[in-house]
Amino acid sequence: MPEGDVVWYTARRLHEALAGRPLTRSDFRVPRLATADLTGDVVTETVSRGKHLLTRTKNGLTVHTHLRMDGAWRIRPAAERIRDSHRIRLLLANGEWQAIGYQLGVVELIRTSEESRVTGHLGPDLLGPDWDCAEAVRRLSAEPQRPIGEALLDQRSLAGAGTYFAAEMLFLRGIDPWRSVGDVTDLEALVELGHRLLDANKTRPGHVTTGDTRPGRESWVYGRAGRSCRRCGTVVRKGEQGPPGQERLRFWCPACQK
Repeated sequence: MPEGDVVWYTARRLHEALAGRPLTRSDFRVPRLATADLTGDVVTETVSRGKHLLTRTKNGLTVHTHLRMDGAWRIRPAAERIRDSHRIRLLLANGEWQAIGYQLGVVELIRTSEESRVTGHLGPDLLGPDWDCAEAVRRLSAEPQRPIGEALLDQRSLAGAGTYFAAEMLFLRGIDPWRSVGDVTDLEALVELGHRLLDANKTRPGHVTTGDTRPGRESWVYGRAGRSCRRCGTVVRKGEQGPPGQERLRFWCPACQK
């Protein structure tokens, strides 16, 4: 699933293409919104909230989308012919650009005043203008027995981190994913690291946490199971963690992350 930096970048591209212009076409290709039509309404902004995308209009409406595992937005010139139309879930266009949402996991049309219904449960956004480290630490600390690798992915504690950044954050702080939250000595440093990592990656494609953008050199442990740790040479391990039915992959170095 795309992580917060990718969603932030997607929101920026949607905003640049759509904001301030009246819509000349809106095509919702999900059954419950088949008759919805935003033609003539003016997009005021698109923002991200964790992994959620919110496209707001002058008439007080919000198009709420979520990429989930397979979704993507593409921005193309308005006159360009669209391909792969069977994969399109939503199309918004103006005189210059068209924003095409492919295989979006969530497509909703709600009142802007009711956005809290879909994002109100989220914790502090790692890339939000109101990022609050202390509140994120407070929410994580509310379940001290929970494994830290699992807690970091709970969007109710802090919004935006996924399996990639959780793995890299824990490696860089030397924390085993199965260590309980209550046994992590400096949660503030951990979540602030997450904030810095996502912020550093939000304006470029892909993720880089090592400082080396060469192919295959971008991560410390994520996706490197069975290979040598870049720091100590120990074989990087992979496992699953989380409640039944919600397991997520974990990558860690058993020597560097005690």
